[in-house]
Amino acid sequence: MNIKSLFKICLFALFIVACKNEVKPDLAETVEAVEQEFSFNVEEFADIKVLRYQIPGWENLSLKEQKLVYYLTQAGLAGRDMMWDQNYRHNLTIRKALENVYTEFKGDKSTEDWGNFESYLKRVWFSNGIHHHYSNAKLVPEFSKDYLNELLAATNTKLEGEALDVIFNDKDAKKVNQAKGVDNVLESAVNFYGPDVTNKDVADFYKTKKSPDPKKPLSYGLNSQLVKENGVLKERVYKSGGLYGSAIDKVVSWLEKAQGVAENEAQGNALGLLIKYYKTGDLQTWDDYNVAWTAATEGNIDYINSFIEVYNDPMGYRGSYETVVQINDFDMSEKMAVVSGNAQWFEDNSPLMDEHKKKNVVGVSYKVVNVAGEAGDASPSTPIGVNLPNANWIRAAVGSKSVSLGNIIHAYNNAGGSGRLKEFVHDEEELQLEEEYGQLADKLHTALHEVIGHASGQLNPGVGETKETLKNYASTLEEGRADLVGLYYLYDSKLQELGLVEDWKKVGMAAYDGYIRNGLMTQLIRLNLGDDVEEAHMRNRQWVSAWVFEKGKADNVIEKVTRDGKTYFNINDYEKLHALFGQLLRETQRIKSEGDFKAVEALVEGYGVKVDQALHAEVLERNKQFPSPPYSGFVNPVLVPETNDAGEITAIKVTQPKAFAEQMLNYSKNYSHLPEVN
Repeated sequence: MNIKSLFKICLFALFIVACKNEVKPDLAETVEAVEQEFSFNVEEFADIKVLRYQIPGWENLSLKEQKLVYYLTQAGLAGRDMMWDQNYRHNLTIRKALENVYTEFKGDKSTEDWGNFESYLKRVWFSNGIHHHYSNAKLVPEFSKDYLNELLAATNTKLEGEALDVIFNDKDAKKVNQAKGVDNVLESAVNFYGPDVTNKDVADFYKTKKSPDPKKPLSYGLNSQLVKENGVLKERVYKSGGLYGSAIDKVVSWLEKAQGVAENEAQGNALGLLIKYYKTGDLQTWDDYNVAWTAATEGNIDYINSFIEVYNDPMGYRGSYETVVQINDFDMSEKMAVVSGNAQWFEDNSPLMDEHKKKNVVGVSYKVVNVAGEAGDASPSTPIGVNLPNANWIRAAVGSKSVSLGNIIHAYNNAGGSGRLKEFVHDEEELQLEEEYGQLADKLHTALHEVIGHASGQLNPGVGETKETLKNYASTLEEGRADLVGLYYLYDSKLQELGLVEDWKKVGMAAYDGYIRNGLMTQLIRLNLGDDVEEAHMRNRQWVSAWVFEKGKADNVIEKVTRDGKTYFNINDYEKLHALFGQLLRETQRIKSEGDFKAVEALVEGYGVKVDQALHAEVLERNKQFPSPPYSGFVNPVLVPETNDAGEITAIKVTQPKAFAEQMLNYSKNYSHLPEVN
């Protein structure tokens, strides 16, 4: 599973198309060699900051390894349009039109309207569509429909009907609507379901699906769209010759090249199974691939590629397309392997009920890696850590792979200032703890969340998969549960005993300060005043923080302080907060293990959805002094192969894009492998 922000700093990018199959001008992407004085910042617009990242250790790879990385990144980019179409049925049509306007318009570009058009297009690129990448609300243009029609006419661009109207009207207002009391499938614009498919349709359809081996349930619905044809429900499977077949065939061609330069037999066999899965769409092959991929731990290169995370499906079945290509960071991986090597100790000493603990935590491998390229659901908004595969039975029987994206975290940490932090910390002690120990605390929280958190605990015999038992609350419960594992052990002397920290107490204090500050206050800068919390990770950070705040009131564990008209949250008793995190961890594991829907509904709706409006208004007002946007994402380095007269690759150079728009337009030019309507 992806972690963005604290665990899921998620942000995305891609593009918008016009009337021909590719952008008209032959725009070469402007690149510059990596300079010694590296600038992580590219540009800012709306609520977005675009960054760039380096690829440490690239020059230490052999040419064969560099080829493997190159082929895997090309495979990832070849499928990028699938993510756009998954996000919303009109995204590709809208993208093509807006991009054609952007490249062809020869009129006055100094006007406020043009500036607003350009900003809107960049926001759409960043979100892989017309819905905000984080809030899921439809992006609102700050120009009129009449102005857009003028631009369309001036550039001979066709955009009409629902695809034009929806930019300006109230229809399809939420990509993913997780609200209680509504038909979440009907009210979500995400293109995983036909427009007339309901929650009940989805539940009834998958009730009839029985896995050949009940102990190894197949991931039904993961790689398909569910639609009604003549009133009958039918899956349109993503595969060669099926839905998205033209893009999948391009992905496969690059994966076949990658298989030809695999580092070892296990890696090559896993790639072969992934290719077979793309060709057939067979979910048993998907499981076979995940088992093989999880076991293939040798080598310097690894990757994530396919339809994986289910956060964008209100029912938790369908996977969004994503790819991450990664190179091992040997020094940090050696240190983090200590966490993995002690996974059983953490499980044995957790506050879970004995019947919910795993007797044998299997195969948790953890590495710090450096990203070499991302696409789909992982770009421009990227996770900072990943734990896969997601199937509970594979995790229990075979294990999982956990990675922390080291160069992404490094870029985030070195691209901003400390002004916002100083505004929201309670006192000088909290500031000093964060400045001295905050980055280490975040890294360890990521490691513990992924390696120990997602690998811990077990379902009771006979209890179904969480997407069936906990339904639309499954994702936020799982991410909160993994957060709580990390929080519980961050304030434990075991970390110092293992040599991971020099002062476990101060690292733990910094971690607790940061989590509560973010969960109760600072993450609110990402919401518009009046909005509920909808994104799964934001919800889990709020319900975790709000629950321990309320339960600790009698002992004043966390104090709400008002000073000079400003609100702060000050932790008075870290020991008792540690105990409260343990209590909540025990309860969240019980909920998951027993499939207790009523309990998870009460927890999330009671603590994770509604926002204190007075506090929210205050936070937004205090944040106005900081021009830095609340969301960040990345352009990717550009891998440029050099060839000899025979066309053989002799070297691959790493270059950096100068501008966001140039990369987006070049991606649309070179990797548009789907029709506008699929």
